[in-house]
Amino acid sequence: MEIIQILIKILTTIAVVVGVGVVVRLYNALVKNPEKVRAVLQKQGIGGPPSTFLLGNILEIKKAISSPPPPPPSQPEATNISETSAGDDDHEAQISHNYDANILPFFVGWRQKYGKLFTFSLGTKQIIHVNRTDIVKEITRITSLNLGRPSYLRKELGPLFGEGILTSNGPTWQYQKKILAPELHIDKVKGMTSLVWDSATGLLNSWKSKVEAEEGGIANIHVDQDFLDFSGDVISKACFGSNYSKGKDIFGKLNTLKDAMAKKIFFVGVPGLSNLPTKNNREIWGLVKEIHTLIVKVVKERKESRQSHKDLLQTVLEGAENAEMSRDAKEQFIVDNCKNIYLAAQETVAITAAWCLVLLASNPDWQARVRAEVVEIWGGQIPDSEMLRKVKLMTMVIQETLRLYPPGMALSREALTDVNIGGINVPKGVNLWTMVMKLHTDPDTWGPDSYDFNPERFANGISGACKVPQSYMPFGFGPRVCLGQNLAMLELKMIVGLIVSNFTLSLSPNYVHSPIMKFVIEPKHGINLLVKKL
Repeated sequence: MEIIQILIKILTTIAVVVGVGVVVRLYNALVKNPEKVRAVLQKQGIGGPPSTFLLGNILEIKKAISSPPPPPPSQPEATNISETSAGDDDHEAQISHNYDANILPFFVGWRQKYGKLFTFSLGTKQIIHVNRTDIVKEITRITSLNLGRPSYLRKELGPLFGEGILTSNGPTWQYQKKILAPELHIDKVKGMTSLVWDSATGLLNSWKSKVEAEEGGIANIHVDQDFLDFSGDVISKACFGSNYSKGKDIFGKLNTLKDAMAKKIFFVGVPGLSNLPTKNNREIWGLVKEIHTLIVKVVKERKESRQSHKDLLQTVLEGAENAEMSRDAKEQFIVDNCKNIYLAAQETVAITAAWCLVLLASNPDWQARVRAEVVEIWGGQIPDSEMLRKVKLMTMVIQETLRLYPPGMALSREALTDVNIGGINVPKGVNLWTMVMKLHTDPDTWGPDSYDFNPERFANGISGACKVPQSYMPFGFGPRVCLGQNLAMLELKMIVGLIVSNFTLSLSPNYVHSPIMKFVIEPKHGINLLVKKL
């Protein structure tokens, strides 16, 4: 009996010690460390809104989103084009490109109070908002792996991205880049011209049929899904050796998963939230399993076909086979990178193309100039790489579209060790957010017409368009610049060129201009255009 009592005392002591240890660790992780980090930043003059326990500034963010401040009188929140003469090419519809207060209202107040450099918290995750061009310039020059992708992308947004090339760091990322980059090099992309043309002509013929079916010869087309189908078809053929119909289920479920994940984007720093069996989390978990199964099926069919393939999927498969990983790890490597390719390649091109047509439809003078250029240089032929290079006006329009409506709202990096950036000591674990949409429209950098659609600013390239060229980053920056940017530009030039050389475009009376943020900046109500065959 005495031995049992001794054992009970020992076990009780151990339990108490373990319990105290857990409490201490939790206290350090949830309270002490965040306070320590904020103190380090405050000593360097980097202030910000006060943070609350566990939630950081999440409640303030949620409140601001639910009741955003009214936009300036000259910049309406949403422009309904119903009062315009949509079919009149002489009419230039006025839409506002200053939508910052609509989608990120909390940053508006914080910037007014704290400037372009301040800190805030998402849960226990400390973030530095960096939109000072001198510091941004320094960030873009860093090639060290000590500044990597944020850990929350893998932990909290793992269902969407996994540990693919968009989220991984260190040797894993280096290996992924090594095997994927050659397949998206400019020389490889030049050989995809006919492939992209075939996908684009499918959309073109669909629109011709819709226009011809209308009595007045003008079709009111909701373009969003058409562009998703186009970009999905390109990426399926170029990277997976199949047409869009085979990958449609994967694309559809990934888009559903993206929408579900977007609901929790500002809760990424709250400990344990992603593990709770909420309705949203259960939906996410189910979609992850379904997508995993679909991608594994595609891989199995590829392996069983025993045919020779030279595409991105084959590169991913060979990369997994050549890596020293377990069988399960290899399968996850393939699934994660396929999801990353699908997500990055489809939506970016589709939404940019849609915004580009909105801008051309509301600026008929530029639409006419681009049309004349395309007709003169392409002459109805399938353009080769040289013809695509020569369409300078269209390139300027696409660059201006990417400036006003960048695919990525923000670019984020995490200090993987203590680093010094532009004289600022950034502690390990702190995230740096550069708000691209704001950087792209800063009057101090772009001039007083920074919110205007003016492709002419790019007449002498990016270096001639603004005071600090590093302030233009539609495809990211540094070693982690988007690998698919060459393919994206090929797709954009091809689809925009084909459309404007075959149709005249104007904004539909149903169109309401109201950009919103999910993982990219997209139209809240979709995009409707009036399309008339030339």
